[in-house]
Amino acid sequence: MTTRGVLYVHSAPRALCPHVEWAVAGVLGTRVSLDWIRQPAAPGTWRSEFSWQGEVGTASKLASALRGWHLLRFEVTAEPVPTAEGERYSCTPDLGIFHAVTGIHGDILIPEDRLRAALQRSQRGETDLEAELSKLLGKPWDDELEPFRYAGEGAPVRWLHQVV
Repeated sequence: MTTRGVLYVHSAPRALCPHVEWAVAGVLGTRVSLDWIRQPAAPGTWRSEFSWQGEVGTASKLASALRGWHLLRFEVTAEPVPTAEGERYSCTPDLGIFHAVTGIHGDILIPEDRLRAALQRSQRGETDLEAELSKLLGKPWDDELEPFRYAGEGAPVRWLHQVV
């Protein structure tokens, strides 16, 4: 079963851009040449985005391939299909990687055990329930990435297909 999604590279130092392309090409199994534009939210960095199509699990492979570079900000999404929920990965240098399962309308689906654990931590006084739920929803990542998302409005998007 195939799905499709989008990779948003919100900011990358110029020297890292070809490495991002090589990593993405390795996952998709095809040559990749991204269109890089300056990222006004972080002078001296570049941004790119493109749509991809591939097997279910491609989003996690893309996120894994890119997560090791500390100076990179990115997001990867995958649409749900009949055999799998959608996914969203967000990564920032300060916060690391965030993963969420998404439903057909893009809502984040939080598993029961994660909700129960957050509730138990808050009941024990270890943390505030609102802060726990905020993390489960990826709010710290959204807060950090929002200026980079806004700066990318109007950027070109290209479709890339995984070789199967």
